[in-house]
Parts: sequence; structure tokens; C-alpha cells
Amino acid sequence: MEPDADEVVFDAPGYFCMYKSGKIVRVSQPLAAAGVDDTSGVSSKDIVLDADTGLSVRLFLPRRQGPSGKKLPVLVYFHGGGFLIGSAKFATYHNYLTSLASAAGVLAVSVDYRLAPEHQLPAAYDDCWAALQWAASAQDDWIAEHGDAGRVFVAGDSAGGNIVHNVLMKASTGGSSADNGGGAPRIEGAVFLHAFFGGRTLIDGEPERAVAIAEKVWTFACRDAADGADDPWINPTAPGAPSLERLGCQRVLVCAAEKDWLAARDRAYYAALVDSAWPGSAEWLESSGEEHVFFVTKPECENAKQLMDRVAAFIAGA
Repeated sequence: MEPDADEVVFDAPGYFCMYKSGKIVRVSQPLAAAGVDDTSGVSSKDIVLDADTGLSVRLFLPRRQGPSGKKLPVLVYFHGGGFLIGSAKFATYHNYLTSLASAAGVLAVSVDYRLAPEHQLPAAYDDCWAALQWAASAQDDWIAEHGDAGRVFVAGDSAGGNIVHNVLMKASTGGSSADNGGGAPRIEGAVFLHAFFGGRTLIDGEPERAVAIAEKVWTFACRDAADGADDPWINPTAPGAPSLERLGCQRVLVCAAEKDWLAARDRAYYAALVDSAWPGSAEWLESSGEEHVFFVTKPECENAKQLMDRVAAFIAGA
């Protein structure tokens, strides 16, 4: 091993530490067990979709409200964590999805996808695509009985927002590819929550550290990418990237936080989508004075409640 192989190249205190050798040390996070939430009445359960890869999902079913025969939209959610950390079982995500299922009246499917650097991209994209196909097929009894497979939504925060984009691009081709085929479900809407996009060159309003962070994380998550942080998977507006007019859904809500280092990229993504020939409708929401994924870390604050209301209204079509 080289003398400097254990040099720290990126440290995210409280979350993970990346080393030059390619090693990553993750900080343990509190977990939450599936069950019934006493406050909201939301029920949750875990299902293993692929024992070989470890792909699993956690389902969230809200307490029935309104007409008993009315089925619920199905929301497939991809957690954040820079592709390096995170789990549907993390207490922060379990609590957020419990609140989201209750507030928006959706049957939520939170995906536990494989993480880098042990599993390089596109492993996470493939897992999330497989989970989306599974959810839309209504094989599970909860989804079959309570879910409306004709009203499928996708959502995700940070790296999960990046996954939303790449899943939608895959959906636009009918889901056909050499690595993971199968038909594409019809996706009504998508919610981007502080999506992790990047690039090799600073854009207007982007802090200088953003390029370095994107490059370092991408080296760990997708080490074979010839274009580095200008890989279309992380930079959807890079030269040569597939046109956004192909985005495979009808409606999108792009959300950013004013003080988030990713806000400039999220604004640029929204502007590029609006300026493209994509035939769908796009909405924008920026939370003033807030940091990255604040709604997960401080869900009781007023801006988090406003964001939750906006997401719920978007899914309802209001």
C-alpha cells in the first residue's frame, strides 16, 4: 500500500470519511424497526426483492381515510447519502417516509439500494429501477389491495434525487437496456428534493467547493467514468448528455434550499428542463434560509412543513 493511501480525501463528520486508498468508514446511524406508528397509524414492513444482491424495500401504508374503496397513489422513494451511505431503515428516513405517507396519502415504497464504493454505479440505478418495476407490478398484497398502479410517482433527496433523474431517463426508453431490461411503468410525477448534480466547471451561483466535492464523490461512486463529474449520470446538462426532453414522466416538482451548495445545480436543471422540448409541466420550490435536506434533519420546522404540504399537493394534482 502506498504511504499516503490512508490519507483522508473527504470527511463528512457524523456521516462518513473517504480515504485515498478507496476505503470508506461510515458512522453508524440510528435504525428504526418496521411496524405501526402510534401517532399517525402508518404501518410499515420490509420485503427482500433480491436475496443475491440484498435489494430490499420498506413499504409504508397510511391509515385509511376517505372512501374505503379509493386506492392510493404509489410513491417509490430513493434515499440520499451521496451513493455512499443511507438506508430505508435509518430512523431519519423511516420517520420522513412515515410522515410523507400520512400527509400525502400515498403507499410509499422506500428502496434500500446497494451502496458505493463496494457496489459501483450503475448498481444503485439498477436496484432502484428493479424496485420501481416491482412496485408498479402490484405483486405485493398491500399494493394490490390498496395501491393504484396507474398512479405511480418517484421521489428522492440528494443522491436519491439524482437517481430520480436517471430512472426517468431509463423510463423514456421503455426500460430497455443491456444491463437491465423490462418494460417501463407509466410514471405520473417526480419530486426532486435537493438533487445531487455536479460538473467539472463552476456554474453561476455555485460555491467553489462544489466541483471538488462532486469530483471526489463521483470517483468513489463511479470510478470508471471517463468524464468524471461531467458524466451525464451526475451532470444532466453536460455536453453530449441525453436531452431532457426525453424525461419519462408527465409532471415534476424540483425543490432546492437557498443555502444548499447544490442549489445552483438544481436551478440549472429546472431551467434546462423548462427550456427543453419536454412536453410535461414543471414546478419549482426554493426554501429560504435552509440547508441541504433540512426537511429530514429538522422535520418540525415551518419550512419543512411547507415543503411537505407542497409535495402532498403536487401528488394530489392540486
